[in-house]
Amino acid sequence: MSFSRNRLAAGAALGVLFAASQASASGFYLQEQSVRGSGRAYSGEVADRGAASLWWNPAAIAGLQHNEIYGGLHAIQVDSDVNNDGSSITRPIPPTGLTTAIGGDNRASNPIHDGVVPNLASAWRINDRLALGLSMAAPYNFTTEYDPTSWTRYDALKSRLTTVDIQGTAAYRINDKLDLGIGVSAVYADAELTNALPNISPLQADGRQSLKGDGWAYGYTAGLQYHATPELTIGASYRSKIDQTLKGEVAVSGLLAPIPTASNFKIDAEAKITTPWMVNLGARWAVNDRVTLNGSLSRIGWSEFDAIRVAYATSGSTSVQNYKDTTTAAVGVDYQASPRLTLRTGVQYDPTPTPDVGRTARVPDGDRMMYAAGATWAARPNAGRGPDLYQLRRHPDQSHRRDGHRLDRPSDRRRDRFGGGDVDGARLSF
Repeated sequence: MSFSRNRLAAGAALGVLFAASQASASGFYLQEQSVRGSGRAYSGEVADRGAASLWWNPAAIAGLQHNEIYGGLHAIQVDSDVNNDGSSITRPIPPTGLTTAIGGDNRASNPIHDGVVPNLASAWRINDRLALGLSMAAPYNFTTEYDPTSWTRYDALKSRLTTVDIQGTAAYRINDKLDLGIGVSAVYADAELTNALPNISPLQADGRQSLKGDGWAYGYTAGLQYHATPELTIGASYRSKIDQTLKGEVAVSGLLAPIPTASNFKIDAEAKITTPWMVNLGARWAVNDRVTLNGSLSRIGWSEFDAIRVAYATSGSTSVQNYKDTTTAAVGVDYQASPRLTLRTGVQYDPTPTPDVGRTARVPDGDRMMYAAGATWAARPNAGRGPDLYQLRRHPDQSHRRDGHRLDRPSDRRRDRFGGGDVDGARLSF
C-alpha cells in the first residue's frame, strides 16, 4: 500500500461519515424537529401554525395573536444489526494479490447509538401582520460505533456528526388568505470518523486512521400558507441546500513495513460536502370541530450529495456518493378529545437515498414505514399550547449490499437489518 493510496483512502473515508443514518431519517437527515409533528408522523407541519412549525415552514408564524416559546426533546432508541455474509479483502501481495476472509466478529449488534434530539423556537408578534422568529434545530446528528474486532473495522469504527441549525425568520400576512415567510440559517457542523487500516500481511496488527473537522455554513428557507377556507390550509416550503466546509485534520498511524514509514502522517485537511434541498407540500382539513386530517409530500434533493471533496497540502481526493432524490409521503389525523386534550396519529413512508452498490457499514439504511401516536394537553381549554407527548415506531427493514474486490478496501457482502426502534418525545409550549 503506497503513501498516496493511504492518503486517498483517508480522504475518501470522510465521505461516508456524512452518510450514516439515524432512527427516523433517510440518509443522515433527522426529521425530529417538532414533537407535535412527530405525533402524526410529520404529516401536517408545513400547513400548521405556530413556532413549533418553523423548521417546516417559515410562514407558520405570520399573523400570530400572541408571542410563543416552544421547546421539544426527542429520545431516540434504535434497534439494528449488521451481519457479515462472506466479506473478503484482497491485499497487494505479488503476483496477483492475496484474497482472504475479512475475519473478526461476524455480527455487530446495535452499532447506532441511542440519542437525544432537542429543538427550540420562539416567535414574536410585531403587529397584526408581521411576526419574527428564532429557532434552533439539530437536523443531522448521529453516532455509530463498532468494536475494534468487528468485521466492519476497515470500513467503519466510529462515526459522529453533530450539527446545530440556528434560523432567523420573518413572516408576513398578506391578507386573510395568504401568509408568506422567509428564514436564514447558520449551520454549525462538527464531525469525527475513525476506522482500521489493513497492513500488507494478515499477521500484522491493523493500522488506524481518524478524521476530525468542523465549520459554519449558511442557507435559507421560504414558504407560504394559503387558507382556502377557514377549514382548509395548504402549505408549501423550500429549504436550500447547504455547501458545508469542514476544516480539521487527517491522521494515519500503525502502518508497518513494507509500507513506507511516511505513510503514517498527520496533516491539516478541508472537506466539502453539500446537504440536500427540501421541498414540502401539505394540507390540513378540519372536517368538523373534532377531526382534522393531515397529508404531506416531501421531495429531498439527495442527489446534491454527489461527492465528498477533500483537500490537503498540495493534493486531494474525491469520493463519489451517488445518492438519489427521494419522495416521502405521510398522512395523519388530529382528534380533539376534549377542550384540553388533542390526540394524534399518523403513518409515513420514508425511502432511503443510499445506493445499493457502495453502501457502507456507516449506512445501515433502507426504506421504512413509520407509525406514530401523540397527545397534547392544553394549559387552558382550546388554547392549543401545553405539554405534548408522542411515540414513533419504525417497522424493521432489511437492505443488502454486493460489491466487487478492491485492493485498497475490503469487499463487503452484507445483510443489514435496520429501522426497528422507538422515538419518544415531549414538548412544552407557551
